[in-house]
Amino acid sequence: MLTFETLNELTLKVTCTGRDVLFTKAGSFIAGDSPTKNYRFEKLLLGPEGGFGRALMGSIMRRVTGENLPLMKVTMEGDSVTYYANYGQHVVIYKLEEGEKISVESENILAFTPDCDYSVRFLGSGIFSQKGLATSTLVGKGKNAYVAVLSDGNPLVLSNLETGNTISVDPDAVICWIGQGDCDPGIKTDVNWKNLIGQASGESYSFEWHGGQRVTVIIQPSERSGGISIGVD
Repeated sequence: MLTFETLNELTLKVTCTGRDVLFTKAGSFIAGDSPTKNYRFEKLLLGPEGGFGRALMGSIMRRVTGENLPLMKVTMEGDSVTYYANYGQHVVIYKLEEGEKISVESENILAFTPDCDYSVRFLGSGIFSQKGLATSTLVGKGKNAYVAVLSDGNPLVLSNLETGNTISVDPDAVICWIGQGDCDPGIKTDVNWKNLIGQASGESYSFEWHGGQRVTVIIQPSERSGGISIGVD
């Protein structure tokens, strides 16, 4: 069995009891601690989906949509502790309930356990975001469904589970959103004549979750370069 915890906000500590498998961003391993080196690394040529056919289709889908995250498989043959990080980015851990879904930008995935069902799916509103029409999705399918995501700086976590409020977020700052059922955001645009003369506010569009969508959103204090740029030469 695997358990996740963070160290100093910047490192993921994975404790393995017995034998297990872990999927991580390729090259993210930084250290290990075990009686003997009883873990090994293998780059995933296709993906973590079960079966050759599904893994092949998943690989094609990721390449077409730009969600092609380089992954490696860590096989653990006994008790061990291993550590993972990525260029000093902050690490956020979430444990999914069965059926719970996290939609996350592929570049923000650090690691996940086999109890997470990994896939790529299309988003109708994604045409306005930096990553286009698709997002990576992990769904809890067991009791040990851990996910670790990366943030450029200390993340902001917003949730309307208790308040029922509307949450509005810049798509280029979103790391992931978590919920059950249909929890994908709508798109709100504010494009007018000022965009055409280069006088836009810089916040012309946003992801929006209304109160009927119970969701938790994790945002990083850093925007990806991208989005919509409208102007007249």
